[in-house]
Amino acid sequence: MSSPYDGGRPGGEPAAYDGGPPAPLDAPDADEWRRLSTRMMLVHPVKELIRFLPAVIGLLIAGSTSNGGQWWWGLIGTAFAIGLGLLRWFTTRYRFSDEQVQLRHGLLSRTTKTAPIDRVRTVDVTASPLHRLLGLAEVKIGTAAATDDNELALDGLTTAEAAALRGDLLHRRRGVAGGESRPAGVPDESASEPTAFEEEIVRLDPRWIRFAPFGPSGVIAAAAILGVGFQVLNEIGFDPDENAAVREGLDQAERIGVWIAVLLLVIGVAALVVLLSLAGYVLLYWGFRLTRHAQGGTLHVSRGLLTTRAITLEEKRIRGVELSESLALRSVGGARLSAITTGLKGSDDKALSSLLVPPAPRVVAADVADRVLRAAGTLAVPLRSHGPAAARRRYTRALTGGLAVAAVVAVAGYLVHPALALLAVLPVFAALLLAADRVRSLGHQVTDRYLVARSGSLVRGTEVIERSGVIGVTMRRSYFQRRAGVATLTVATAAGAERYEVLDVPYDASADLAEALLPGHLDTFRQ
Repeated sequence: MSSPYDGGRPGGEPAAYDGGPPAPLDAPDADEWRRLSTRMMLVHPVKELIRFLPAVIGLLIAGSTSNGGQWWWGLIGTAFAIGLGLLRWFTTRYRFSDEQVQLRHGLLSRTTKTAPIDRVRTVDVTASPLHRLLGLAEVKIGTAAATDDNELALDGLTTAEAAALRGDLLHRRRGVAGGESRPAGVPDESASEPTAFEEEIVRLDPRWIRFAPFGPSGVIAAAAILGVGFQVLNEIGFDPDENAAVREGLDQAERIGVWIAVLLLVIGVAALVVLLSLAGYVLLYWGFRLTRHAQGGTLHVSRGLLTTRAITLEEKRIRGVELSESLALRSVGGARLSAITTGLKGSDDKALSSLLVPPAPRVVAADVADRVLRAAGTLAVPLRSHGPAAARRRYTRALTGGLAVAAVVAVAGYLVHPALALLAVLPVFAALLLAADRVRSLGHQVTDRYLVARSGSLVRGTEVIERSGVIGVTMRRSYFQRRAGVATLTVATAAGAERYEVLDVPYDASADLAEALLPGHLDTFRQ
């Protein structure tokens, strides 16, 4: 039986460059348990003080207001937090062997975590401002494990140790996979060779900062600041009716007119959101740089202004890329690009860990995708339409919500003034525009190496998934989908979100798509 998807299933993973490893981390004895840097005795107490700050403040307030002014309760709380921080350093050890990295911590209940060298997928090096001041860094080792409990973090290596460990771990992983063996800390002859060839794929252009206001970070930050502000005002018993500044502001608003005052308020909030967005973009992405290291077969991402972060991703573990375009960002020609890769399941901020391009021009993101995937024009391939049935479903669902909102607006507007009921046409018009955009966005295509799937409008996502990384395909058909003659295919892979959906594919074409992704499974979907 012929299939409209030509090219066949690829037989292997993307090839990585060959080359020697970086200089290994010194380790005189593979069985020796080591302590983290003694400078962490300054970092851990600060972290614990911040962690217990509400309790310490509570003790200070309670002690000062009690009979006799027992302020020393606050000192006890402070001493406890500092002691706990020091105890963390004294009870933490780590060591390396040919097969694994081990971390041991705890006093009464001792925990030992291990990261097998042959399962290391990513190495994440982070340095907060305090870490940078003391010349320290935290190294998080990502493995193929699927739970947060298996994440191994070495918080307190020197900057030089962290840099050496990052390269050494990934090289040893390649050596173990290839059958090589080198005791931990024994220098390799290639350690004296020149620095590995580094190909710069992209670096931050300061002009990209113009895309910052079109992301959600500014709105989230403004909402957080306002929320904290209202909470603080409530805690201190602030009464706006009794506040002279508030009364003066209300009087001023009456003098200039309510509508002008509201307009000025909106402008002020918008300016705050823009400023917070710009600040957040600079803090997160300043110095952003994506490079390919030929000798290690890895991609290296570094970024950050105050807190610096360097993430190393093994190329052959990358199973594709994901292009994300929110409606606001798309309106100015922007997008962001992330890697679909293994080894980030335990990361608490996977979206930032897998980032390949921050909000930037879409053409830049598309070019980086081509260079990372080593395939030209993958994001530019024409997509197969999902037909009129899928289009009708988008218009039906959008208009259902739009008409419900229109009814509420019509009733509320009529109660205020009959003419305001005409505003009910706006939600319907917006629903039609949304549905049309969702129809334009929906589609998929299968190339020789990749599945390309796109959907969404408010946030349009384009996933490029390597066909050799697909481990399962599930077809789902709701009652309404069966009536419309469409189906949703869920593609399973070990990387990224692990489940990616191709929405509302015509039922006849869904079997061909499943066969193209998993040859031999066509009969299952035909039944």
